[in-house]
Amino acid sequence: MLLKEVIEALVFASQKPLTPKEITAALRSAVDDSDEESVRALAEATEAEVGAFFEQLQFEYRNEHRAFQLVEGADGWSIVTKPDYALWVRQLYPESKPTRLSGPALETLAIIAYRQPVTRADIEVVRGVAVDGVMQNLLERGLVRIAGRADVPGRPLLYETTQVFMQHFGLRSLDELPNVDELRKVRLPSSAPPTTGELFTPDALHPEPGETPAGNPVEAAPEASSELPPVGEPALTDPNAESVSAETPDHVADPHP
Repeated sequence: MLLKEVIEALVFASQKPLTPKEITAALRSAVDDSDEESVRALAEATEAEVGAFFEQLQFEYRNEHRAFQLVEGADGWSIVTKPDYALWVRQLYPESKPTRLSGPALETLAIIAYRQPVTRADIEVVRGVAVDGVMQNLLERGLVRIAGRADVPGRPLLYETTQVFMQHFGLRSLDELPNVDELRKVRLPSSAPPTTGELFTPDALHPEPGETPAGNPVEAAPEASSELPPVGEPALTDPNAESVSAETPDHVADPHP
């Protein structure tokens, strides 16, 4: 029995992404249920070896023009259908209709993604409007979570993105965000009185219906995009989960293609 085949079977059968560590743990625990020499041999596999086979399987699927692919996300590897077949796969799950995020919600999410952890007040200074409703929406969808409290007077809550955000946008780490190094260096205004220096305030951002201005506008600098650019292909492992994309997702993952 080949290690590659066992890895493929585990990823195919799993309802969630698997990491090399989880694979090796499964290989070792299988020894308790079998005394075959081949099973004991597989239990000696290292995480590095498992990772190499993941890449080999990924290469084979791509070259064989299969309807599915092996993708790596922030929380592990999973087998998902290709975007080319999304139209037909979606017919199997008519109740799972994608919902859309508004432009202001995407703008707020982008600010958090690039500058996390960040306080609500700092987000409001950048956007120029109150973001209470938008933040509640992002929290309910699981894209954002509370990361603690800032070490400043009043100890306001800090917000950061979640694994759901990483998985949906197909990111293994935040360093894969577009232009991440450049945008992280841009000076943003804060809720405290700004010091001298260039401020980055997108003057093209507009409030959602019901949003209210959050104080006096600050001086605008280079305009920012109103959307968080998609990175890679999302790897959704639960076809019944509600989509949170601003657009119709390219494909729906099916753990049993």
